[in-house]
Amino acid sequence: MQPYERKQLLERVDREGATVGADIPKTIAVQGEEIDLRQFVFEIKRRETVPPGERDRVEQAKRNLRRERLERLELIEEGDITREEGEELARSIIGIDRALNALQSLGPTDLEREQKANQAADTKRWMSFLKQALGRDDSASARRGP
Repeated sequence: MQPYERKQLLERVDREGATVGADIPKTIAVQGEEIDLRQFVFEIKRRETVPPGERDRVEQAKRNLRRERLERLELIEEGDITREEGEELARSIIGIDRALNALQSLGPTDLEREQKANQAADTKRWMSFLKQALGRDDSASARRGP
């Protein structure tokens, strides 16, 4: 493969919006293991929330997909491959990106974490307000003096 062809493939893979209209691959080999990627993504997306037991599985799948994406990208960058092999790698990377986008956009999982963080921050602000209102805030008494 010519250097300019590599550059074109890398630009296509990194292009914003490259996943628009792209399909999630039906199956993909990740670290030598064949995975029904499309079925997995649709199974997870079909649920309204990701059950706690499945979260670890989803997070592991995302890590594995990112690792596989990086390995395939390195093959395009540095591998001794043909133009056709490069095209296939680029298509598979875009498909992996599409699957990762779908898994990343699992709203309820992120919303639950955000809600807990907001509740903790609200509780902290409320406790600080109460301490200050009741005169038990050390920083407020230090400002007032003896």
